[in-house]
Amino acid sequence: MTLDLVTFIIYALAAFRLTRVITTDTIFEPVRERIWKKFPASHGFGYLITCDWCTGFYVSILFVVGFLLVPVIAYVVSLVLSISAVIGLLAGR
Repeated sequence: MTLDLVTFIIYALAAFRLTRVITTDTIFEPVRERIWKKFPASHGFGYLITCDWCTGFYVSILFVVGFLLVPVIAYVVSLVLSISAVIGLLAGR
C-alpha cells in the first residue's frame, strides 16, 4: 500500500484536527470534565487528554490502522477533518 504526499498531508491534518478536538476544543469539554472526575489531570489518563503530543500519538495510530484496514472510510473521515483543520488554521483558531 502506498501513501503519496497529498494523502499523507490529508491524514496529518486530520490527526491534528481530531487531537485538537480531544485536547482543546470546547465541544469536547464536557467529556474531558467527566474523565477528570474519575482520572484527575495528575493521573496518566487525565493528563493524556490535555497533552497534544500524547493524544496525537494515539490518534495517529488510529488513522494508520484506518488507512490499512478501511481505507475508503478512513480517507473520507480524514478529508472532512483536514478541511476543518485548514479552516481553523486560516481563521486563526
